[in-house]
Amino acid sequence: MSTESALREQICLLAKSLFDRGLTHGSTGNISARTDDGGLLVSPTGTSFGRLDPARLSRFDADGQFLDGDPPTKEMPLHTAFYDTRSAAGAVVHLHSCHSVALSMLPGADTDNFLPPLTPYGIMKLGKVTLLPFFLPGDPAMGDAVRGLAGKRSAVMLANHGPVVAGKDVEAACNAIEELEDTARLALMTRGMSPRALTDTQVQAVVTTFGVQWDD
Repeated sequence: MSTESALREQICLLAKSLFDRGLTHGSTGNISARTDDGGLLVSPTGTSFGRLDPARLSRFDADGQFLDGDPPTKEMPLHTAFYDTRSAAGAVVHLHSCHSVALSMLPGADTDNFLPPLTPYGIMKLGKVTLLPFFLPGDPAMGDAVRGLAGKRSAVMLANHGPVVAGKDVEAACNAIEELEDTARLALMTRGMSPRALTDTQVQAVVTTFGVQWDD
């Protein structure tokens, strides 16, 4: 199996795992990954994560020109914004995961650091997550908002919509976005109960020990 064939299979396998566990539903969500030649493989528009076909993924060349496959997701501006501003990005995942969307709707959210520091793992895998305002689905302004972060964030939360995470490869991006959703779920489960979050000192220890990009 060629490297690209293996990547196509991996994208579909991971997407189905996310779908099967309810982390995105119906035809929501999109996923992309860099190919060895600098191009992109992207989930097509209107497709379900539970039923992606490796042979029908949208294929782009290194110059961003569409080559073949089905028409790509309408959220391409989100994906390209991460690739263009984060040189280490090898994959981008966007979900409509329930708990993170619910948390984005509640008052008092820290737009610069959306997730409360409840465990070390959200910090390790995501750094700070910026909460962006609501945009219409497919609005290129979402990509502009990501570009405005100048590569300082690997993850954003689109209010009333869903999280978007870039990672060094497709497995890392999927693992990180799962951590985002689980942290949001913990935040909802403990909301109003005065949970014992990590202290600033403990957060800084995690950041220092694991080399997390944290400061603006």
